[in-house]
Amino acid sequence: MTDQDSGRRPKYQRIADELRTAIQSGDFAPGDRLPGENDLMSTYDVARMTARQALSVLRNEGLAEARKGAGVFVRAFRPLRRRGIPRLSHAHWGAGRSVWSADIEDRSLLVDEIEVRAAAPAGARVARVLGLASPDAAVCVRSRRFVLDDKPVLFSVSYLPAALAEGTAITEPDTGPGGTYARLTELGHRPTRFREEIRCRMPTAEESARLALEFGTPVILISRTALTETGVPVELNEMTLDSASYVLEYDFDA
Repeated sequence: MTDQDSGRRPKYQRIADELRTAIQSGDFAPGDRLPGENDLMSTYDVARMTARQALSVLRNEGLAEARKGAGVFVRAFRPLRRRGIPRLSHAHWGAGRSVWSADIEDRSLLVDEIEVRAAAPAGARVARVLGLASPDAAVCVRSRRFVLDDKPVLFSVSYLPAALAEGTAITEPDTGPGGTYARLTELGHRPTRFREEIRCRMPTAEESARLALEFGTPVILISRTALTETGVPVELNEMTLDSASYVLEYDFDA
């Protein structure tokens, strides 16, 4: 960026650029308090609103977080690496490990807000993906939220044909070792292929509340369909991720 280009940028953006560079270079370490509004007003000779906007840029980018009554701090949260391919391998969940354990390594994960409905109407969209005869067809719905290091990072809703899940651990809050895919395998419906669709958008008010998102933080939406060897869809899993908490990693042979 030339000096001329820099001069055209709003002053709050230029202040945010300098703070971002300081964070990335290590001048401000994770957990450090950033200069407050009064500090920025004095250093850069700007109005309070300009200083506030500069700090908001960093918060919206997920680099900083506000602590009530204390100020704005460099975000100490370490992003999750969502390893899209190994996490779904049969070798992983077939050995009794959770799909999510591939992401969290040795960190503390809490699954809360668990809700399971054994039989609910599929609706047109879910029925279409699962190949059900009617939008009124029954599906088992599993909803849960994932909290890592005390920070909500994702919530997930799975839909499975009720006829597959009925009377099994899939309808229980805890599906057991290996999770839903291990139970489907035991039932003769082993997933052998997965299809994921990924997109980003701004969150709804409900999503912002459930994930405790900073204002302006987008969400990543991942819709995954699990299919058997014969191509029969057995699960639709719709996930909403805090974009500031994740790195999506895909490693595969050419």
